[in-house]
Amino acid sequence: MTIYRLDQRILFPSPEEAEPDGLLAVGGDLCPERLTLAYRSGIFPWYTEDLPILWYSPDPRMILTTPTLRINRSLRKAIRKQPYQITLDQAFPRVIRSCAEIPRPGQEGTWITNDMLDAYCEMHHRGIAHSVEAWDGESLVGGVYGISLGGVFCGESMYAHAANASKIAFVTLLTQLHRWGIHLIDCQVYTEHLAQFGAKEVPRHVFLQWLKDALHLPTQQGPWSLDHDLNSGPSSFSLKP
Repeated sequence: MTIYRLDQRILFPSPEEAEPDGLLAVGGDLCPERLTLAYRSGIFPWYTEDLPILWYSPDPRMILTTPTLRINRSLRKAIRKQPYQITLDQAFPRVIRSCAEIPRPGQEGTWITNDMLDAYCEMHHRGIAHSVEAWDGESLVGGVYGISLGGVFCGESMYAHAANASKIAFVTLLTQLHRWGIHLIDCQVYTEHLAQFGAKEVPRHVFLQWLKDALHLPTQQGPWSLDHDLNSGPSSFSLKP
């Protein structure tokens, strides 16, 4: 297998040429045009501060669809209490920085480097990267961020400083996305946390076909805002448009 070295040209090799661990290419930059092409191609950057930019397209791919969202009984009860105010695109830089700074079990440091912070904030300014926030009064206690193109939302990271904050934010986001016709959620790689919501692994070629189909839909560029009935979390779970 070959790992490709990118230059200044905005292009990628086929994702099907990735290594068994998903590594496809190295180098290039994080300009908005390259990042947009990457996500449209089923590729994303994932590296640490001491490494060059590494580009991945794993096989299998972890995905979730909004109609198959699974919410357990305890989370349903928590949502009904409406403990937080939920917003969209109100504090993107704070959400991504909090995702970078929060300690995670078994992980030293962060893959959200300073260059990535700057790049995704620029994507947010262009209306392509989005955040969902959970507020307890004036305190930001949890959030999620990711990239949205066409009918797909590519989740990048989430964090919480209060019980269920990121989970309620995530469920609220998916409820809103479903109403907009954005049904495919790219979770990238397996985590037990996302599997509890109904996310599953599919072969990369299946994901790439679903991604291609989803990209035929128009992109709903930001800034985003929630439907009025969702700003304290969803009160029902039927997920009907």
